[in-house]
Amino acid sequence: MNNIEHTFAQYVRILGRGKKGSRSLTKDEAFEAMRMILNDEVEAVQLGAFLMLLRVKEESSEELAGFVAAARASLPVPDKAINVDLDWSSYAGKRRHLPWFILAALLLAENDIKILMHGTAGRRDNRIYTPDVMTLLGIKNCSSLDDAAQQVSDNNIAFISLEHFSPKLKQIMELRSLLGLRSPINTLLRILNPLGAPHLMQGTFHPGYRAIHQQAAIYLEQAHLAVFKGEGGECERNPDGDCEVFSVHHGEASEEVWPATFKARHLKDITMDVNRLLQVWQGNADDEYGVAAVIGTAAIALRMTGKTESIDDATVQAQAMWDKRDKTHYPR
Repeated sequence: MNNIEHTFAQYVRILGRGKKGSRSLTKDEAFEAMRMILNDEVEAVQLGAFLMLLRVKEESSEELAGFVAAARASLPVPDKAINVDLDWSSYAGKRRHLPWFILAALLLAENDIKILMHGTAGRRDNRIYTPDVMTLLGIKNCSSLDDAAQQVSDNNIAFISLEHFSPKLKQIMELRSLLGLRSPINTLLRILNPLGAPHLMQGTFHPGYRAIHQQAAIYLEQAHLAVFKGEGGECERNPDGDCEVFSVHHGEASEEVWPATFKARHLKDITMDVNRLLQVWQGNADDEYGVAAVIGTAAIALRMTGKTESIDDATVQAQAMWDKRDKTHYPR
């Protein structure tokens, strides 16, 4: 029997020594641990233990920054010049309201903001995931980061599924069906920013993660970030309540509260008919909640990208963009 300790065991031990003996990983330790995981240098039992210890503890900002840095280093580098303004992650799926944030991204792209959206389809049938909606809109799922960079250059927006640029991260993410819980991979993906955009839009489900992502962005020297509790965990402002946006601008952290649009909350969307997204964009149907979500989400992006001076100004600009949208543009 081989009694030599596996190199990865030290990282499991750091996390699992108990209430008094355990601690969080440093950024460098987190980087090396994730590097080993992505290079298949760990045993399956080690990976499961590591992910669940982190899940119970909750990852720190330093750990998240280290994981993200290692994941970025594992990605293929596009051959072509990259010109992306805004990174937009989409991994949660929607089950109470339609994914109105997608129309917000299209609205911004129509106004010359170059966006890379990345995400994946989940295994829960009661949610609507972004890849399927993009297909409905005629936006192809890019086959590689090179392809995505070209699509952003040509059309101001591109979508790529996780499995098309990091099959390993997709594989680890899908361990949820075995472990019964989400893992830090779900958190990592929201701040991955695979094409290195200077601006990053991010939605979380748990409010506590806003500060973690904000500090991790500072560790990663992310120039601009806006993270908020999004509807269903997606990057979509819920107009029915106040929205506290945690931001980063050139290393400086700040918070800003966006007031609710409506006094009363809207009921859950019973039909969840994705065709209504197209109908509302084309002006053939109206949806009070949906339009407010589109405008509110786009306004947060405009504020974060430095195109406005205030919340009110951002909202006015987003409304004007919506009123002037090309109703014939989608589906392509």
